[in-house]
This record gives sequence, C-alpha cells and structure tokens, in this order.
Amino acid sequence: MSVTDLRPNLDYWQERVDMAAAFRWTARLNLHEGVANHFSLSVNDDGTKFLMNPNQMHFSRIKASDLLLLDANDPDTLDKPGAPDPTAWGLHGSIHRFCGHARCAMHVHSIHATVLASLADSRLPPIDQNTATFYNRYVIDEEFGGLAFESEGKRCAAMLTDPKVKTMIMGNHGVMVIGDTVAETFNRLYYFERAAETYIRALQTGQPLRVLSDEIAEKTAQELEEYPEQDVRHLAELKAILDDEGSNYAS
Repeated sequence: MSVTDLRPNLDYWQERVDMAAAFRWTARLNLHEGVANHFSLSVNDDGTKFLMNPNQMHFSRIKASDLLLLDANDPDTLDKPGAPDPTAWGLHGSIHRFCGHARCAMHVHSIHATVLASLADSRLPPIDQNTATFYNRYVIDEEFGGLAFESEGKRCAAMLTDPKVKTMIMGNHGVMVIGDTVAETFNRLYYFERAAETYIRALQTGQPLRVLSDEIAEKTAQELEEYPEQDVRHLAELKAILDDEGSNYAS
C-alpha cells in the first residue's frame, strides 16, 4: 500500500498530501529558509479558507496532517492556540483575502531568486526557455517595507491583482509565486529559481547576453503555459519518489 493511501480523518486530504510533498521537495532542493517561509492553499470557493504550514516547522519534516486550516477573515487567528507565524498570516492571509484567483501561494527566500531581488535592476530578461517562461508575467516590488506583518502583506497583495501576473520578485526579500493548484504553483516556483540561476550565472561570465526578441519571448511563454500536464506530472513524479523512499509526508 502506498503511503498516500493512509488517510487520517482530516478534511482536504489530497490537498494536504500535495502541499506536504511540495514542502519536502522545497527543502530537498535547498529552496527553503530553515523554519521560515510559507506555502498556503485555498480550499473554499472564495479562497478565504486556506491550508498553511505550522509556525516555524522545518519544511523537511512537514506532514499532511500538520497543516493548519485557517480563515483569512478571522481577526482572532493569531490569538488562538497553534497560531501561525505572524508574518505568514500577514502575507498569505492578505493574499487570500484580496486575491481570490491566488488559490495557492508559495513564498521563499531561495538563493538565486533572492540574489535577483537584491539587484538594483531586478528584471529577468528572456535569455533561454526558462527565463522566457516569465516574460511579461511577473511584477517587481520596489518598496520593501520590512517583515510581512498585516500592513506589509496587504501592500504586497495589491500587486497581485492582475491574474496574468503570477510571480512577484520581492525586492530585497525573495519571491512569491501564485497559481490555481499546488502542482502549478510548485512547478512555477521551481522554474523561477532555475531561471534566476541561469541569469545570475550568465551575468557572472561578464559576456554580453543573447536576449530573445519580444515576439519569441512571448511566443515561448504562451507555449509553455499551454504545455499539457507538465505541472501535474512533475508533482506526481516527486510524490512517487517520496513514496518509494518510504517518506511519511502523506501521513
């Protein structure tokens, strides 16, 4: 029996399993920040009820049953036992409160994305297929205001109201990616970090960049958006590897 068949009596079990797998792989790929950073997933129609990781639990240990079920419209959330991290609540609660299309939100301080966010010019030019994926599909936050408590979270959420924009390069901070599902969002997070690494390494050569034309960059981005099931199959393969290893992520 696969560990994914072991289903405790918890709501939204498959969503929990997908989230737990994403946490485990984020840690394995060293995209995490110890016991900081947060992922969330809406589970109701208006997007205000969401799953999120517990306060300061390492991504490599998170299980499906560990995830918190929160209500973005509950003003007493931080006063309850087992409350989430205040900055996670400020950022993700605001996103799920004000951006109904952001069903899933993943925020990390991964190395190359954060290097990009630390440059005076944080644009990501389309120099290969991965960087072209994000052409005209990201926004740069130029106004970092400190830790993402509620007011900062609300300010960030206001930058994600355009459904076409699914990546926010958070100047001086890291990256936020959003999507409809865990699979889509994790796939976007993974490829953004790959894209940022390619660009940073290209800059390190000191050689001129071979930048794609606007026409080809947009064409490539559209083709990748329409590519069938890559995100679903990506996450399914990652879960299969965890299952083969006997991981307890789906418990």
